Amino acid sequence: MVRFGHTRVLCTASLEGRVPVWMRGQGRGWVTAEYGMLPRSTHSRTVREASRGRQSGRTLEIQRLIGRSLRAVIDPARLGERQFIVDCDVIEADGGTRTAAITGAYVALRQAIDAVLPGQDARPVTGMVAAVSCGIVAGVAVLDLDYEEDSSAEADANFVMTDRGTIIEVQTTAERKAFTRDQFNQLFDLASDGIDHIVGLQRSALGTG
Repeated sequence: MVRFGHTRVLCTASLEGRVPVWMRGQGRGWVTAEYGMLPRSTHSRTVREASRGRQSGRTLEIQRLIGRSLRAVIDPARLGERQFIVDCDVIEADGGTRTAAITGAYVALRQAIDAVLPGQDARPVTGMVAAVSCGIVAGVAVLDLDYEEDSSAEADANFVMTDRGTIIEVQTTAERKAFTRDQFNQLFDLASDGIDHIVGLQRSALGTG
């Protein structure tokens, strides 16, 4: 379980001894993710997507983001024809659920790979990935927005980065008014420092720090 304040996400990784049909016979593996929010993870009850018969666009976007983020630090040729599926279930939401999910998903995936493929010389994991939200609230750059801060933010952003400081994805939006390049740089620096701290916590959780 990964926790950012009052946001909590349960992340589990499962191994399947097969890959998607379009990857068969290539000798490469695949990593994907699924994401969902429990009905009472939010302030008021959210209808289960299963009862609607389809996933929302937001859910699809987030689980694709999680999958892309994980694959950025995995060498598929070293996985063999295996697929890892990481399930991210939000049990309490107070902002930043996608960034918390990415951060927890990496730890779950790494634990699963270490358990299934122990002692390999050619490790499939090429780095670490973590994510954090930030935004401009009342003219001030703020790290890890909660629900109230996110609701009133003039701009908000999600940064996904590796332990080396390289960028996987940046999602930035002006909510109330346009922001300057200097303000974006402030968010970038804030997120970079935050991710450095988060990576340290990931290492501790994995017993490698």
